[in-house]
Amino acid sequence: MAIDFKPLQTQSLAGQIADRIRQSIVDGRLGADDRLPGEEQLARQFEVSRPTIREALKRLAAQHLIRSRRGPAGGTFVNRPSEQQLRDSLTGAAIVAVSMGEFDPQEIGEARRELELLCCRLAAGNRTSTDLDAMAAEIAVQGEAGLSDEDFCASDVRFHRALVDATGNKVLQLVMYPVIEALQPVVNLVIFRFRERAQIIGFHRRILDALTSGDAESAAAALTEQMIYLEDQIATAQQWRRERSGEQG
Repeated sequence: MAIDFKPLQTQSLAGQIADRIRQSIVDGRLGADDRLPGEEQLARQFEVSRPTIREALKRLAAQHLIRSRRGPAGGTFVNRPSEQQLRDSLTGAAIVAVSMGEFDPQEIGEARRELELLCCRLAAGNRTSTDLDAMAAEIAVQGEAGLSDEDFCASDVRFHRALVDATGNKVLQLVMYPVIEALQPVVNLVIFRFRERAQIIGFHRRILDALTSGDAESAAAALTEQMIYLEDQIATAQQWRRERSGEQG
C-alpha cells in the first residue's frame, strides 16, 4: 500500500515520524500485516536521514505496532493487534497514572465496584471449571501461614483477575485488568495495618461458592460487602494517618 508521507518542518523528527506512521495505522490507511516502505523510501518521503527513520521504527516496534522480518520476503510490517499487549499497555499506563496521583482512588474504586458487579453476574453464567479452579487456588494461597503482605496482595489481584476472566468477555477483561492492577495494590498499601485477611478470604470464598452454584445475586452481594469493607478500612487508615500527623505536628 502506497502512503504519501509529507516532509517534516520541525524538530524531534524521529518522534514525529513515529507519530505519523502510528496515525496511519490508527486511521486504517495501514492495516494489519501491511508492509511499510523501506528505510530509503521513507527517508526520501520524510526528507530525513536513514538513522532518523531507524529511530522512528524502533519507537514503533517498542510499542508493538510493527515487526521486522528478514529474508527475500522480509521488511517491516504492521502488527496484528494482540489482546495481551493491549492489556499490558493499558495496565502499565494506569499503574503509572495512579502512582502519580492523576486519578482519584475513590473514583477508580466506584468504577471498579460497578464494573466488577457486572462481572459477577456474567461470570455466574459463563464461568468454567478452569476459572473456578483458578479462584480456589488463590484462596488457598491467601490462607497460607507466613504469607507476606506483598504476596497476599498479589494473590488478591490474581483472584479478581480470575473473576474477570470468568465472564468470558474480552472487552471487560481489557477494561478491568488495568483497574484491578492499578487500584488494588494502592488499596492494600493503605489498609494493610487494618485489613483482616480472614475477612478478605471469607468474601472470596462466598464469591467463589456463589459462582460455583451459578448464583449471580449472591456473588454480587458478597462482592458489594467486600467493597464496602475496603472503603471502611481506607477511611480508618486515613483517619489514623491524620491523627498521627497531628500528634507529630
